[in-house]
Amino acid sequence: MAETVRLDKTSHQLRLLADALDSGRLGPIRRLVNTLSPAEIGNLLESLPLDERVVVWGLVDPEDDGEVLLHVGDDVRESLLADMDADEILAAVEDLDIDDLADLVGDLPGTVLDEVLKSMDREHRERLEQALSYPEGTAGRLMNPDVVTVRADATVDVVLRFLRLRGELPEHTDYLYVVSRRHQYRGRLGLATLLTHDPATPINRLLDSEQPAFDVEDSNDEVARQFSDHDWLSAPVVDNNHTLLGRITIDDVVDIIRERAEHQALSAAGLAEDEDMFSPARRAFRRRLVWLGVNLCTAFLAAGVIGQFESSIDKIVALAILMPIVAGMGGNAGTQVLALMIRALALDQIGASNIGALLRKELRVALINGVCLGIGLGLIVLAWFHDPLLSAVIGTALTINLLTAAAGGVMVPVTLKRMGFDPALAGGVVLTTITDVMGFLSFLGLATLVLLR
Repeated sequence: MAETVRLDKTSHQLRLLADALDSGRLGPIRRLVNTLSPAEIGNLLESLPLDERVVVWGLVDPEDDGEVLLHVGDDVRESLLADMDADEILAAVEDLDIDDLADLVGDLPGTVLDEVLKSMDREHRERLEQALSYPEGTAGRLMNPDVVTVRADATVDVVLRFLRLRGELPEHTDYLYVVSRRHQYRGRLGLATLLTHDPATPINRLLDSEQPAFDVEDSNDEVARQFSDHDWLSAPVVDNNHTLLGRITIDDVVDIIRERAEHQALSAAGLAEDEDMFSPARRAFRRRLVWLGVNLCTAFLAAGVIGQFESSIDKIVALAILMPIVAGMGGNAGTQVLALMIRALALDQIGASNIGALLRKELRVALINGVCLGIGLGLIVLAWFHDPLLSAVIGTALTINLLTAAAGGVMVPVTLKRMGFDPALAGGVVLTTITDVMGFLSFLGLATLVLLR
């Protein structure tokens, strides 16, 4: 529901923007753009052709430039940065949090990055260098080192006075983190707990030690899974010595979940999740050619199977009419199972202990569907071609291919993942090839054996 509202809002904004652009007046465009949040501006920019994007980007409030750059894909970010000079880029990123700045560093021109580092004080520069020392896709790269820590031997009154002297808290602060003298994480202290207890109460009596901390090398997928399972707003990050390094907040986790969903949806079609839909044709051509080339090569496998039964098709023209049905139904059934498997793998719900049970379940479903649909298809073919044997052949072939699709839908993504390939990217091509080949082989093979014996 929320996604539908967001899409409707974007469509409305695009209509208003198109009218303003047609009028040639920049004032209405500026007012429209600057009523939006940075995330909404980013979504709007991704929806615009390159020439209109340049116009709108130039009207964005410079104070929002850095946040907007964080909310667009890599390709769009590259095009926006190309239209900015060094001073503009430096002004845009100077107020960003360390974790957000670490996300942008790889896209910044080398000279600009040098200026960014020079403009930072020693503490912030060391924090940025520390964040960049962790691999992308890990908790260390995702965390924000700006945390508020307190000691267990303090009292509520001491902590409250400390907070008043500090003046402000980092965004999304729902807990303070309790550390030892060596800055090792011991637990957390909720702000609500702090405000509702007697000022003389020791912190060690209010300490919540149940929330585990993320290891700095934990993957983003693990972080997202834990936040989703426990409904956290923030969580601490520690190193091997359990030293508190920073925290991860829910806003960053939402971005991870969204990126993962986009990756699964677009990878299934061979597209990059960060691809600019208005990128130059030459770039889009290069990216998609490889994928289409793989599909072309696998299509020859299915064509080769058909070629082995050329004489059968010549003798029974109905085979040429009906054979796409079996292959197509297998492909659709396999895609359904593949989608469920990719989701389950992403959520880490598949393992050696349950893969056998899942395979048996999907085979039972495929058998039931195969029998029901096979009988229905057989009756249609019987009424069409008045050939009982042909009806029996296509019904049987359909059942065989649905069973193949179920087995392939379960095993192909699991096998690809164990081999180090992305199931979302390669699973569709492999599975479609299997169901096409088996569909043609089972139908044409049975037809040759039964009808032309």
